[in-house]
Amino acid sequence: MSRRPVIGIAAYREQARWNIWDTDATVIQQSFVHGVTQAGGRAVVLPPDDRDADVLDRLDGLLLPGGADIDPAHLGQDRHPATDQPRPDRDAGELLLLRAALDRNLPVLGVCRGLQLLVVLYGGTLHQHLPDVLGHTRHLPREGVLGEHELTFAPGSRAAAVYGPSTRVNSHHHQGVADPGGLRVTARSDDGLPEAVEDPERRFVVGVQWHPEISGDEALFAAFVAACSGTPLPASIAHSTGSRTPVRPG
Repeated sequence: MSRRPVIGIAAYREQARWNIWDTDATVIQQSFVHGVTQAGGRAVVLPPDDRDADVLDRLDGLLLPGGADIDPAHLGQDRHPATDQPRPDRDAGELLLLRAALDRNLPVLGVCRGLQLLVVLYGGTLHQHLPDVLGHTRHLPREGVLGEHELTFAPGSRAAAVYGPSTRVNSHHHQGVADPGGLRVTARSDDGLPEAVEDPERRFVVGVQWHPEISGDEALFAAFVAACSGTPLPASIAHSTGSRTPVRPG
């Protein structure tokens, strides 16, 4: 039996409560672990840590999940009133891991905030509050409530190989890509906002603005894990999520 690829998932430091405990904890949604495991990978949770990135020597891929807004200082911007308070532990630790993963040419999947971290490192910029730019709140109807919208994918992209020419995805973000920098935009929403980015020169560097861990996007996790193991994406998996209706939390 071949070894499962080992994939690090960057985790959060949050106050959490379970059993008798109400304490400072390292946490990550089980849905990310499930997505990696179901696709044949071995998930390893990585707490925020900015000392070094040596752990990547033992990993086959890196998954950067969603969460709090990136400190706009990384973009040379002042903080918008709607932007979250900075989380320097996550910013420092995840940017360190991402730089090192790119140096090693490890496969990377960025989800929501993870996509935005890719944009930062590739020299791009973000809109800090999309309603100011787009004039609507469809990408984040309200906190904790997912929107949904259509996407169109760039032909020949990794995202198109998974989803086909178009699909409908969930949405829960008030920030978005203004300039992708050195990344290629491979999906746009129906209002023109970039929703997926890739580096086509690397093994697998993909960022998506939606939440595949919520909608059960098995094909995207399968493509990522396949890249981590160095195997092609099975034909039976490709395009299997193209007509999936996003799942709402709750």
